[in-house]
Amino acid sequence: MGNIHWLGAGLSSVPGIRRLIENGRPVTLWNRTVEKAEAATAGLSGNFSVKAFSLDALSADVTAGDVVISMLPATMHLQVAELCLQKDAHFVSSSYISPEMAALDAKAKASELCFVNEVGLDPGLDHLLAHLLMADYRASDVFDPTNSHDFRSYCGGFPAKANDFRYKFSWSPLGVLKALKSPAKAILGGEEVTTQKPWDAISDFTVGLPSGAETFQSYPNRDSLPFMDHYGFESDWSVNTFVRGTLRLNGWSDAWSGIFKFVEEEAGGPDGEAKLAALSDQLWTDHAYDEGEPDRVVLVVDLKASKDGTVVWHKDYVLDAKGGADFSAMARLVSIPVSLAVEAVLDGELPKGVQAAPSSPTIIHRWFEALRAQGDEFHLTEHVA
Repeated sequence: MGNIHWLGAGLSSVPGIRRLIENGRPVTLWNRTVEKAEAATAGLSGNFSVKAFSLDALSADVTAGDVVISMLPATMHLQVAELCLQKDAHFVSSSYISPEMAALDAKAKASELCFVNEVGLDPGLDHLLAHLLMADYRASDVFDPTNSHDFRSYCGGFPAKANDFRYKFSWSPLGVLKALKSPAKAILGGEEVTTQKPWDAISDFTVGLPSGAETFQSYPNRDSLPFMDHYGFESDWSVNTFVRGTLRLNGWSDAWSGIFKFVEEEAGGPDGEAKLAALSDQLWTDHAYDEGEPDRVVLVVDLKASKDGTVVWHKDYVLDAKGGADFSAMARLVSIPVSLAVEAVLDGELPKGVQAAPSSPTIIHRWFEALRAQGDEFHLTEHVA
C-alpha cells in the first residue's frame, strides 16, 4: 500500500487528515510550520509523521505508488503534479482542473497514475450530486433531449447565526474580493450570458431545506459551460438554464453595496491591488469568525425537465450543514471528500489520468455514507409526483 503525503495543515485540511490516520492509513503531513502540523494531529495514534515542507524534501521522500495531496495554494499544484509524474506517484487536489493540469493527462495515463482534482465541496460534492441527478433522469420514462432543461447548482458558506454583514471570513478575504472582479458565463433563458460582475446578476433563489423553505441570493460563478459536457448534457439537448453559482444570505447585496462600489471604482487602477489588499485586511479585522463560532454551508443541485410548458421531471439534492465544536462545516465538507478520493485511488477504484470527482453512483453513495457518519446528510426531493 502506498504512503499518503498530505501537503498543508490549514483549516480546510484537518478533518480529512485525522480521518485517514484514524482509518489506519500511513500518512506524512507536510507543512512549512511543523507546529501547525503537530496541532492538526494532536491526540492521535497511528502510522503518521510530521515533516517540514519543501519541494526538495518531498521529492526525496515520495516513492512509486504513493499519493500526494496538495492543499497548498493553487499556484503550486502544477509543480507538485509534475513531481508526482517524476516519482510515479498519484496526485489529489480539491481545486479546479487548470488547462496546465489537464495537459498532463496523457503522461499520467501512460504512467498509470490517477491525478484527481475537484473533490472538495465546490467543486466536488456538487459534481457528485449532479451526476446522480443526471443518471436518475436518464433512466426515467420521461427522459427526452428535446425536453426543456433547467439545471442549477449553488453553494455558499456563511455564519450559522446571520449577522448584519450577512457573511464572515474563515481566512483572508482577498480571494473573495478578487472573485468579485471575475466574469462568469451561464445559460439563462436559453441564451449564453456573460456577466462581468456578480452584483449585476444577483437573483433570489428559494431552497426547500429540511427545516423549511428559505430564500437566498444567488449569482453565477466562473464559467459554467464546460460542465455541461462533464455532467452529460449533450449538444442536441434543449437547455433553458445551466448555471453553477454561489449562494449568499438574503440581504447580502445590500450589506455589501459599499464593497461592490469600491471594487468597481477603486480596484481597477494602477494601485488597485494594494487597495484591495488594504480592504481585505480591514474586512479580516471586522468580520472574521470568532473563536468557536459555528459556520453554515448550504449546497443545492436542482434538475428540472419540462415538455410543452409542463414540468415532467424535477428533483433536487440539498445539504444544510453546520459547524460543530471540533471542526467547521466548511473544513469537513472540503477535506473529508478529499480523504475519500485518496482512499479510492489507493484501492484502485478510479480510472487513470487527470479527472474530476467520480461519476459512479456506487462510489458516490458510499462516499455519502461516510459523510453521513460525520453528520452531513443529503436530502433528495422529488417535486413531480
